Amino acid sequence: MGCLIVIFALAVPRVLMFFIWILTDWFSRGFHTWIWPLLGFIFLPYTTLAYLAAMLKNDGSLSGWWLVLFIFAIIFDISNWGGGRAAYRKKG
Repeated sequence: MGCLIVIFALAVPRVLMFFIWILTDWFSRGFHTWIWPLLGFIFLPYTTLAYLAAMLKNDGSLSGWWLVLFIFAIIFDISNWGGGRAAYRKKG
């Protein structure tokens, strides 16, 4: 059961990003190049979504509560990496 939660947590932001890319033009409005959304899709999906929301809703600036959301997304993405490493050390 725990593995399903991890798979769900890893898949949801990437699936959401895929549908946003297919159905809207938000990535072209939020980013000036295609490389940052691609790297975000692979490494930092929550951070990419938070940045995209801030750029679309806050007139292209990262300030106020959007900055707080962006920082929390970074922490959450990095903690996903650290949690996997800690589980690997505990297992071995």
